[in-house]
Amino acid sequence: MTLDTPFPFTALCGQPQLQTALLLATVDPLIGGVLIEGPRGTAKSTAARALAALLPGGRFVDLPLSTSEEQLVGTLDLEAALQGGQVRFRPGLLARAHDGVLYVDEVNLLPDGLVDLLLDVCASGINRIERDAISHAHPARFTLIGTMNPEEGALRPQLLDRFGLFVRLDNLLSPAERQAIVRTRLAFDADPAAFYARHAPAQQALAARLAAARATLAQIPFADSDHERVAALCHAAKVEGVRADLVMLRAARAHAALAGRARIDTTDIDTVAELVLAHRRQAEPSADKAATYPPTAPAPAQPSAPAAPEAEDWGALAPQPVPIDTVKNVQPLSLKKR
Repeated sequence: MTLDTPFPFTALCGQPQLQTALLLATVDPLIGGVLIEGPRGTAKSTAARALAALLPGGRFVDLPLSTSEEQLVGTLDLEAALQGGQVRFRPGLLARAHDGVLYVDEVNLLPDGLVDLLLDVCASGINRIERDAISHAHPARFTLIGTMNPEEGALRPQLLDRFGLFVRLDNLLSPAERQAIVRTRLAFDADPAAFYARHAPAQQALAARLAAARATLAQIPFADSDHERVAALCHAAKVEGVRADLVMLRAARAHAALAGRARIDTTDIDTVAELVLAHRRQAEPSADKAATYPPTAPAPAQPSAPAAPEAEDWGALAPQPVPIDTVKNVQPLSLKKR
């Protein structure tokens, strides 16, 4: 892939769920971004860069693992503020990513503090910097895309839950899917400009759909039936808190906006449900992990009490053991043949 010609988003093969999640998070960045889990070679970074090309300006910001907090949020010139009374702000990566895509490869290896800060800004759309009673705020609405390889470490559950949507990529593709992906990639590498030109009409149509969906998003209401359906799905998945409910409603609305509808229907909710619940669902304890107890042994039989004397035999006593006296000079009987 060349730096000037990104791979077309509409030419991606074999990852429809990933494409859907990325488009939803772009229509409504307040969904909270997309976390992609999968091994190497599953087109995670290719899809992220392709998405950025659909946005005005095509802004794509890559966040290195070595990034400091100041590089992420920006810095304030305290000396200039104290001497001249003016706040001078040096923008960070969050400011650069505004209205674009912020990509974090191997987000599970990023320090937890930076991940938490990143998700805070993504959820609010505003970056606030405070230093020694001096503060500054600026808009920071971007599509957050994080990737992780589970073999290289896990993300804390508290941070995992804060990602709006989750996609797990499988590297076990069918032979037909593998051929389609390889043929497409070879065609792009042979002539990126010509390949992109062939997909330009589809790219332009999708970019127009995205722009229209973002413009009409706020006009789509949440009906009572939408709340009921979402609450039932989240309750059945035994998710903690109500973040899943909020994200699912936002994602369903974004899906309806992409389809050009003025209202949310059941199809929208059912389509986004697994993207919202996959990393939040509480698994039922399996039968082999459930606590098992050995069967209770029957209680030993208790000796029965001697029968009580009948009512009319009021003077009777219970049988008593009698000592056996040894009998001497007893001759045994001889055995007779029959």
